Amino acid sequence: MSASTSSASASLSVHAQCELRAVIRFLHSRGETPAAIHRQLCTSYGSTSMSIKNVRKWCREFSNGRTNIHDEARSGRPSVSDNLQEQVESELREDRRVTVRELEEKLQIPKSSIHRIISDLGYRKCSARWVPKMLTEDHKRQRIESSREVLELYAEEGAVFLDSIVTGDETWVYHFTPESKQQSMEWRHSFSPKKRKFKVTQSARKIMATVFWDRKGVLLIEFMPTGTTINSASYCETLEKLRKAIKNRRPGMLTKGVRLLHDNARPHVARNTKALLDKFGWDI
Repeated sequence: MSASTSSASASLSVHAQCELRAVIRFLHSRGETPAAIHRQLCTSYGSTSMSIKNVRKWCREFSNGRTNIHDEARSGRPSVSDNLQEQVESELREDRRVTVRELEEKLQIPKSSIHRIISDLGYRKCSARWVPKMLTEDHKRQRIESSREVLELYAEEGAVFLDSIVTGDETWVYHFTPESKQQSMEWRHSFSPKKRKFKVTQSARKIMATVFWDRKGVLLIEFMPTGTTINSASYCETLEKLRKAIKNRRPGMLTKGVRLLHDNARPHVARNTKALLDKFGWDI
């Protein structure tokens, strides 16, 4: 792209709505369809310049005899000046977490006006999206390769592949878990007395449970004694118990092959654990 073309694109990215309407009126008079006009606007002014819905609306207006490309004066609430909009947008850009109350105190503008300005500017307050961990490009590549490998195996083996998967994980189990608000919901008439629910916390005592399952159901649940540390030795003992559980609950599964799916916690990837899984002949 030449320097003149890039400068022209940059200049067209800043435009007024009346300019777009003038272009629509000109192209509409030349017999262009709303879809063709919208494509040309997106090419010259950017994809966010005007929606196809508004292009069709202005084409109808000009077909009905309208010649004015400016907004008509409206009765009702007073318009907000461009200066106020610029002030609010400048504050939003400077501090993305500023509150409406803080803007009200700083700019001496009513809350209702600030809400209207923010809405007109197209802003809305969004929280950050929570993700379990930040992945590197190498991590993403490994996950893509693993996913493709799984899909290929499923395409080749179908249900046999799903039957071979055993999943395991550890979780804390509390001695007492209070009833949730959703669990306490009951069908009642609107005139029935409201039931009260007092706040109850989870029990302080808890125990670690290791659970293994396949797509047919639970294979093994093992509760770790209080004070026990999960290391490679204890995890290997659990795997021995899992192998016996598979032998008893899923006859023939050990012969067909087992694919163990667990996370990469230290006991799961320790040398002793890998050696035991190699001895079993299980895929990970």
